[in-house]
Amino acid sequence: MSDMPKSVRINEEGPREGFQIESAAIPTARKVELIDALSETGLRHMQIVSFVNPKRVPSMADAEQVVAGFKPKPGVDYTGLWLNEKGLERARTTGKLALEGKISIYASEKFSTRNNNRTTAQEFEYARRVLDRYKEYGIPVERGSIASAFGCNFQGDIPTSTVLDIVRRIFEIAEENAIVLKEISLADTMAWATPLSIKRTVGAIREKYPDMRLNLHLHDTRGMGIANAYAGLEMGVDMFDACVAGLGGCPFAGHKGAAGNVCTEDLAFMCEEMGIKTGLDLERLLDCARLAEDIVGHPLPGSVKFGGSLGKLRAAAQ
Repeated sequence: MSDMPKSVRINEEGPREGFQIESAAIPTARKVELIDALSETGLRHMQIVSFVNPKRVPSMADAEQVVAGFKPKPGVDYTGLWLNEKGLERARTTGKLALEGKISIYASEKFSTRNNNRTTAQEFEYARRVLDRYKEYGIPVERGSIASAFGCNFQGDIPTSTVLDIVRRIFEIAEENAIVLKEISLADTMAWATPLSIKRTVGAIREKYPDMRLNLHLHDTRGMGIANAYAGLEMGVDMFDACVAGLGGCPFAGHKGAAGNVCTEDLAFMCEEMGIKTGLDLERLLDCARLAEDIVGHPLPGSVKFGGSLGKLRAAAQ
């Protein structure tokens, strides 16, 4: 338990990853409503849209309109996702987002081809090419990111050795470009991870790069999200991506039905009850979770929004 962090940063991705998988057309105004509500919860980092081909992800066709509509709160970084140079240009044109570059590679070549239409070799070529754009535009690059790091519906289990090799190559690219990476993100894109595989992969990376900050992006498709987050905490991970109310999932991951990301308010509840500070207002997060459920028009998997926090129960018991 000695590796447990004293505080964690939770990055909210519900407005982007959450809405991208919804089949119904969600009005732009309602997306903005959720972003503005989340801005009042203490979150410091939110990914709110993705700049992708609207023919492939119709729910993100209004990305520019969403960015134009929300009200930025001082101290909060609002970001977007892009997968190619065209998406980057769209993000830049908004003039309203915090642009964050990263060196991002898929551990599964089959999923990379399916999601990005690029082989692993082409992914590395793109990673090097886009760095020139980041330099030109003055966009900081501080993160290396590995998607499908624990397993893939189309390729099967991902060996830890494969992840370690990708991390090594990411650091080589960074060094070639005089970039100092501050964090490595591991994404369980298709929910193959278990607490054991989290500990095994995180432990292997920490052994080679003991000073590198790690981030986990966890999906809850098989109910392992919170358990995997706990395993990450035990390994000293202090940064997590999450989606309010358990929204989310990748539309190209091959799941039937909503996949769901690890739930923001459930993760915050667990951390705070364990004495790990999040800086988040749980009651406001619960309001946002209920709002998200109202917006999508169907039940969402988050648990604490039903059970409630313990603060009021403790007060009533005294």
